[in-house]
Amino acid sequence: MARRRKPPRSGAIAELPPLRIAGQIAALQAIYYAAALVLMLFMSLVAGTGFSLDLVFGWGSLRGDTTQGWLVGFVWLCCAGAVVIGLVALIARSKLIPDFALTLHFIHLVVVYLYTGLLPRFAMWWITMGVSSAATVALGVYGCRWRELRPISFGGTARSNNEQSAAENGLADGGSAAGDEEMGFSRGRGRGRGRDGAGEYEMVGLKPEDR
Repeated sequence: MARRRKPPRSGAIAELPPLRIAGQIAALQAIYYAAALVLMLFMSLVAGTGFSLDLVFGWGSLRGDTTQGWLVGFVWLCCAGAVVIGLVALIARSKLIPDFALTLHFIHLVVVYLYTGLLPRFAMWWITMGVSSAATVALGVYGCRWRELRPISFGGTARSNNEQSAAENGLADGGSAAGDEEMGFSRGRGRGRGRDGAGEYEMVGLKPEDR
């Protein structure tokens, strides 16, 4: 007898097909480098320095002993903010954020190594990438959880839906009470009119010997 397979763990990355995972990683990597290109070009124009692909795919400009090195590090942290937006929009699951965020930075390390032929030797580069990884994971998880915990409204805000429901319940209770009065019945002890409207009657309790 064939054994039944155990269903995958909820939230596991194995639930996603490989092609979809590859597509999401490629999209996040494209967002990361697009933001880096735009911000590095803007920084070069403002600072009056020459723009080069070494600013994006190299590690020599990211150093802690120059002002430009600190500025390049700040730009990379801004790129991490763009990645957070992409994670919340594309991934949208807090359990998967660490996997995608760390994979993105690992791919960047591989790209830098292939572009320069050397591993980064400046501590500033490693510190910047470490801070970027931690910030991406933390902000991505927070953004996804905030999105997951947002209240769901159908056709309006929760307050308007509650008020509408309360109004409908009130009308229903009022309508049934009015109907009872028109039919000649009164809820509880009190006075009422007969069903034919001929006279009034009063409800009284029965004596023990009459029961």
